[in-house]
Formats: sequence, structure tokens, C-alpha cells
Amino acid sequence: MRENVRWMTEVALLAAFLSVAGAFKLPGLLPGTEFQLSAPLAVAICAVFGFAKYITAGLLSSMAGLMLGTQTVWNVGIALIFRCVVGAIFVLGGNWWLTVVLAGPIATITSRLVVGGILGNMAIPFVLAAVPGIIYTAITVWPLTILLKRITESGKKAIMYVVQR
Repeated sequence: MRENVRWMTEVALLAAFLSVAGAFKLPGLLPGTEFQLSAPLAVAICAVFGFAKYITAGLLSSMAGLMLGTQTVWNVGIALIFRCVVGAIFVLGGNWWLTVVLAGPIATITSRLVVGGILGNMAIPFVLAAVPGIIYTAITVWPLTILLKRITESGKKAIMYVVQR
């Protein structure tokens, strides 16, 4: 019972964290090239918490975004493809630093190509617009992963300390 409560609490907090991070965008030099902070955070969450918590938190975040009107169906489609590709990359490559760094850019390119293919000949402009975000993601994901690991480890130590008393 305690593990279920802990699991649900962590997933809810991660979903809220993803939703808030998705609202913050760093502007790009050209229109449409802004960078969402949720991309490197999502990869870091998958690396630290595992795919089950990552995909559940991501789905909850997407549902909340749709209900609040902050995301469109296309945003959610891109995010779902991104999440599945990140999960597949972690399954194939393990939880290695190079896998963590490359998962976001590969998932971004793949999701943009899929959605661009659905819409017609728009795949290349979609990918080109994402290049600044791909670079930001590759640079920021590893420090975010280390930060999340430290936070998780310190939380576990604090719980052990409280339980022992």
C-alpha cells in the first residue's frame, strides 16, 4: 500500500513538473524555433525514474495540457511519439550518459519526421525549426539528469533517516 501511494505521488509530481516546464519556452532566433524546457526534463525523468513513471507522468501532463487548452492535439501527438522513441532508445542503449544525451535529439527528429510525414511535405521544415531545441536538449539533459539523481538520492536518505527514528 505504501509503495502504491509513493508511486502515485511521484508520478503526479513528475507530471506537474513536466507541465510547468512545458509552459516555459526559451525564444529562438526565428519564429517557431523556441525551446521547451520539458524536453530535456522528460529524458532526465526517464533516465532517473524509469519508463513506467516517465510515460505515465507524460500522459497525465498531456491530458492536463489538453484540458487546460495549453496544448493542441498536434503537440500531444509529437510528445507521445517523442516519449515512445525515448523509451525505445533507453531499452536499446541502456542508462548510459551517451544514451541520455542522444535520446532527446533522436526522439525530437523522429517525432517531427512522423508528424511532418502525416501532414505532407513539411517534415524537413519541422526538423529544421527544431534544430536549436535539439542543441539545447543535448546540452542540458545530462546536468538535469545528475540533478534529478541527487534529489532522488537525498530524498531516499531523508526517508530512511525518518523511518529509523
